[in-house]
Amino acid sequence: MRILENRMNKKILRLCFWAVCLLGTLPIWSQQDAQYTQYMYNTVSVNPAYAGSRGHLSVAALYRNQWLGLDGAPETQTLNIHSPIGYRGVGLGLSVVNDKIGPTSETYFDVDFSYTIYTSLEGRLSFGLKASAHMLDIRYSELDEFNIDPQLTAQQDIQNQFTPNVGAGIYYHTNNFYAGFSAPRILETNHFDESSVSTAREQVNFYLISGYVWDLNPDLKFKPTILTKMVQGAPLQMDLSANFMFNEKFVGGVAYRWDAAFSGMFGFHLSDEMFVGLAYDREITDLGATTFNDGSFEIIVRFDFIRNLGNLKSPRFF
Repeated sequence: MRILENRMNKKILRLCFWAVCLLGTLPIWSQQDAQYTQYMYNTVSVNPAYAGSRGHLSVAALYRNQWLGLDGAPETQTLNIHSPIGYRGVGLGLSVVNDKIGPTSETYFDVDFSYTIYTSLEGRLSFGLKASAHMLDIRYSELDEFNIDPQLTAQQDIQNQFTPNVGAGIYYHTNNFYAGFSAPRILETNHFDESSVSTAREQVNFYLISGYVWDLNPDLKFKPTILTKMVQGAPLQMDLSANFMFNEKFVGGVAYRWDAAFSGMFGFHLSDEMFVGLAYDREITDLGATTFNDGSFEIIVRFDFIRNLGNLKSPRFF
């Protein structure tokens, strides 16, 4: 009896979750970009001006499973590669982002271009542009098991609906400080026509990111960071984090997403070129208190193709 009750509660929670994500209380719902806890290691995904700023070819892969235990909860995979190219100050990057939530799946194919100017001996100011191809899938057929509006379940599944977009960003950094402002997708797009029961609208997400590295002693560095995301129709999202680097190998820290979650982070450099980072989020909202939410998990693996290890004094901490 207890098992049956848990299954029924889980099914009801799943239905409510999908209804909020897919329909909301209005016929129009706004899409937001995928969120990351380890954004400091995945900056190129939100700011095209970061492309090539590491000074060498860099490849990163990220996987995020949000709200573990809740069927249909967000799941994100990201793969990006970026590097400076032959022309002085020019950077180029490629990214693929797949974001799944409930019966929907979105895939972005991005090309990033940046141009960097020297503002001082250490200062660099970069300007970036992003060209994006967006593919949208919605499987209305998966909603048949729920007793909801038959007009919705009668709609045909959407497969690989294509939408182009563009983005822009600015990024400034020195050896110890960085700050950036960006809008990865500027064009606001309605994905369905007026005859559809529901409408998905792609709205502009603005990002403000910054961080600073303090050398506390020869073996210990401290880096606080902040990421603020602004989008019309949604609460302001602010992520605050504090990380320590030990012996230029191990990274540990905590983070707080305003009114949403606490996070723990741990990373380590397997070599001068390879870094692995792990993060775990625990919701502090009502959703986090449910039996079927075991938090969120995220892993990132980054490999830097460093040409001359002899000139590498310290791993780039951002």
